[in-house]
This record gives sequence, structure tokens and C-alpha cells, in this order.
Amino acid sequence: ARLRLGTMIGRLASAPDLRDAAATGMREALARFAPDRPIVILSHFDADGLAAAALLSRALEGAGHRIEIELTGKGETPWDDAVRTRLAAHAPGGLILADLGTRAEPVLPDCPTLVIDHHVPTGEPEDAITISGNGLSPEPTSALLACWAAVALGDVDDLLWLAAIGLIGDMEDGRDSPELSEAQARWGKTALRDAVSLLNAPRRTAAADAGPALRLLLRADGPKAITKGTDADAEALRAAKLEVRAAMDTGKRTAPIVVGDVALIPLDTPCQIHPLIAQQWRGRLKDKIVIAANRGYRPGWVHFAARSATGRNLIDFLAEHRPAGADGRYGNGHAQATGGALRADDWNGFIRELGFPQAQVPA
Repeated sequence: ARLRLGTMIGRLASAPDLRDAAATGMREALARFAPDRPIVILSHFDADGLAAAALLSRALEGAGHRIEIELTGKGETPWDDAVRTRLAAHAPGGLILADLGTRAEPVLPDCPTLVIDHHVPTGEPEDAITISGNGLSPEPTSALLACWAAVALGDVDDLLWLAAIGLIGDMEDGRDSPELSEAQARWGKTALRDAVSLLNAPRRTAAADAGPALRLLLRADGPKAITKGTDADAEALRAAKLEVRAAMDTGKRTAPIVVGDVALIPLDTPCQIHPLIAQQWRGRLKDKIVIAANRGYRPGWVHFAARSATGRNLIDFLAEHRPAGADGRYGNGHAQATGGALRADDWNGFIRELGFPQAQVPA
């Protein structure tokens, strides 16, 4: 049973039909889930993934379901053994994967699964219901897809701000969306954007603990409860933002190395600033593929972000230069915003091929 919005667009007439299709996917998934066991939600730990998880959890709990939430951590994917072990420990009756990409390989074989995602898929799980926004225009983020799906559970009007958090967090240009416009009118454009900035900060720190952000989203009645909050979780977000800002102040002083049509910015910090640095240089080096590479984020690995204003498909670019040892952490995301992680040996081969032998790291 598969439902993928991106493949249905040709025979759907309007946006309301897409919303109906997402709600249908949720109903079909719930019909397959075991009612006597918890539904486990696993999400990415950025603003879009966190907002999707919080929205789904609040809607499902409101409809009487028992929910457990897990987040991916630093360098993790859902297909890692450690993550699978955490999920299986809950003995789930159903699994929801939000904002984590789409692969053919199941995360928990034999567990009914609902996938909600908007990234370029590398495959589609045979036994999962997949709600994908990839390829639609404007592209709905995972939190917005979760909002559409949650309509199957009842009125989600008061949770619309969570969908807006995801839209602003993943689509900074504010793709035209009636949900975003409505949320900004009700809760304030500035409050929503400031909340996104705070919610994204914890996962960019050295500790990469997004727990405070998730807890706030699970109980807040709007973005001002996050931006004006005074409890320990709100203070943790502000402290995280200061830590990331300090790392950015150092990272943005690093000059790019340019070879041909590629510009490399080498970084060495435990903070996840490489996507932010790549995005900054994208606007300054408009004719280059910008790669910000961070050797300090995780021992033994180089994590990197690729951005470009050239219009070139960066997933295709990375596929052309894929090292033999690359795994599922390499070359996912969006055509204009991708990246990955490579072990030191694989990174060294990759970067030598691109013409940057000086950017090799100790293996």
C-alpha cells in the first residue's frame, strides 16, 4: 500500500486534493498499526523535523493514541543499528518516519510504517505508506505534509503554527503557501521566524541535543512561548544560539579555496555550521559549487554541505563523484541543497579527485 503525492500530481486537480490524499494516507496507516502498542515517531532534529514530530504527536495523542518520540542524533540515520535498537525497544505497533529521507530499505522490517518526507527519494519502501512532497510546486515541507495528514485525526487549526515553523525552517524564501500566510497573520511573521532560529540552534551545537526544542514544541501554544519563554528549555535554546554564533564568527572568516567550478571552505568545529557557511558563500560565489567541509563535527568523519546558485543539480554532481565507500549519508536532500558525510579515507579520495589535495585529513 503506497501513497506518494509526487506521483499523483498529474491526476490531481488542486491543492485541496493533495491535502485529502495526505489525510487518506494517515487513515490507511492507522488502520495497519497495532492499536494495543505505541506509535513511535522518529524525526530529524531540525526545525522542520521537530515541528512535524510535535504536530503528529499532539494530533495523535489528542485522538487517543499512545506516542513515543525518538530523534536522530549527530551523524545518525534511521538505518543505523543503534537507532533501530532504540526504536525496537518501544515494541511499536506502528512507526512514523518524518523528514528523514526515503529509501527502499525498511527501518524496522515487519513494523507497519508511514513515511512523511519531501527530500529527493533514493528508493521507496515496499511495505510502507509514503507521503512525499518532492517534485511538487510549491514543495510542501515535512511539517506541512504532517499537518495535512493530521486532518484525518480531527481539527488541527491550533497546530497550524507548527506547519509554519517547518516551512520557514526548510524553505527560507517562504514558498507561497496559504498555510504559511494564515499562520503569519495569526501568530506573527517575526515571532515565527525568531522561533525557527532558536529551535534550530540546539542541534547545531557540539552536544547536538535537540531535546529542549522538542519539549517546547510539544507544549507551546504558539511561537511566542518559545521566543519569550523563561523556563530551562527556553534558556537552553538561547544558550545554544550563542554557542553557534561564536562558531559562526570563526567559520565565516575562513577563506574559500577555488579550483575550477568548485569552491571549498575547510572548517574544523564540533558545531554544525557547515550548511550555514555554504549558504552564505553561495550568494557570494554565484558561479561556483560551494562545499563547506567540517572535519571537527564528528571524529573520523568529514561532514559537508553543498550549495550553488548556478542551478546545477548538486545531487547529480555528488553522484558523479561518489566514492566507493560512501554510504546512505552521502548525497541526499535537495537538488540545490545537499551534502553528506564521508569517513576520512573516502573523503580524501573524493577531495583529491575534485582537485583539493591540501584538504585531505588524517585517516
